[in-house]
Amino acid sequence: MTSHVLVVDDEANLRRMLRALLEEDGHAVDEAAGGEEGVRRAALGEPDVVLLDLVMPPGPDGLAVLERLQAGHPDTPVIMMSGKATLGDAVRATKLGAFHFLEKPRTPEAVLAPGRAAVNLVHARAEN
Repeated sequence: MTSHVLVVDDEANLRRMLRALLEEDGHAVDEAAGGEEGVRRAALGEPDVVLLDLVMPPGPDGLAVLERLQAGHPDTPVIMMSGKATLGDAVRATKLGAFHFLEKPRTPEAVLAPGRAAVNLVHARAEN
């Protein structure tokens, strides 16, 4: 079963790399260059999983976007990503409902493993 992944990150090169990686793994991928766009695309596309950057100037940061996604899509797993995160950021993201927290840059498997786990969770919920 194909899953729909939304990648929200202000870095175009990273979005392209993640798109290629996820599409090669069999996922349909949508992209957003910032938090506001990510919230809009999530509302329109109903993604199975969201990969969300923590720092996306200008506009809302990833934690603010996470809160909005959790309010509107509480069953959609959100995997937070950051190259500048602190332990406090990771703890706060987890408390806000993030499924997983990744440091950038990561290996392909480090991105795919939590993504696959999130997709499996979504499919298990749908079956039940």
